[in-house]
Amino acid sequence: MKFKLPFLIAEISANHNGDFKQATRLVKLAKESGADAVKIQTYTPDSMTLNSNKNFFKIKKGLWKGYKLWDLYNDAKTPYKWHKKLFQYAKKLNIKIFSTPFDEDAVDFLESLDCPIYKVASFEMTDLILIKKIAQTKKPIIISTGMASLKEISEAYNTAKRYGCKDITLLYCVSNYPSNLSDFNLKNIPILKKKFKCRVGLSDHSTNNIVANTAVALGAEVIEKHIALSDQKKGLDIEFSLKGKEIKKFKDEINNVYRLKGKNSFFRSKTEKTSKLLRRSIFAVNSIKKGEIFTKKNIRRIRPGHGIQPKYYDKLINKKSPKKFSKGEPVNKNILEKLNILK
Repeated sequence: MKFKLPFLIAEISANHNGDFKQATRLVKLAKESGADAVKIQTYTPDSMTLNSNKNFFKIKKGLWKGYKLWDLYNDAKTPYKWHKKLFQYAKKLNIKIFSTPFDEDAVDFLESLDCPIYKVASFEMTDLILIKKIAQTKKPIIISTGMASLKEISEAYNTAKRYGCKDITLLYCVSNYPSNLSDFNLKNIPILKKKFKCRVGLSDHSTNNIVANTAVALGAEVIEKHIALSDQKKGLDIEFSLKGKEIKKFKDEINNVYRLKGKNSFFRSKTEKTSKLLRRSIFAVNSIKKGEIFTKKNIRRIRPGHGIQPKYYDKLINKKSPKKFSKGEPVNKNILEKLNILK
């Protein structure tokens, strides 16, 4: 998977609110806002859970408290009948589109649409059978790692490798909605990079851009963020989604942070060279005759930087000047050569 960094994935998830036209508006918004890809989710409520009223299947706290799981997924689903049209629409807009499959049938369905990338959700990353199925497509895989231990991440990563995936991206993720700043340990990003030697990014459910910006500074190359329309008030994911113009601002910020990281070798901008003239250098501060001794009264280390560097000052003191200097004239490198100081 080749792309310009950092790579921003605009996650639609459930923010289409069951309206196909709103889904297309979100795809268009992602494109206009500079996102590099848009992502949807591929499941039915029956592929996710049972339609049961038992307490096991009821959400008791958090953003979706009071929901029965089946009802939540039924409200949040992106209907299969939309998928082909959304893929075609994204292609028309020239923005990459892919999906998160939640079972093997979803993988087969997405393969019929030639889905270019697959995402594994944090809650499915321990489903190694699903990861095996996705890996066998030989397509790039992005794996969210919310809640997971390093051992669990290793199992998912190694399963994907074992069954044919050669392009794996791990996303550090906090599976808390919305996530608080105190929930994050962004040093997990370089830890994951070092351990797995693969591309690492962030799936961000926070409400503060500083999380993604810091993640990019620490090496994140892919950022996933939920999006919503600027005028959108309702949505199952609205609490942690970027709205309208916020998406472009978010993209600009992570781009700027990535540029600020710079090169892997020590580097100075060419534009900085002109500022060297504001450094101190050695100047004659009184008239000096040829053969006259350099003293602290007739030469000083002052700005600007047209003369030789201050480090030669002590070596000049008590030496005879090989030429005449007027007050305010810089002492140049030729003097050092004539006095054999450079040697």
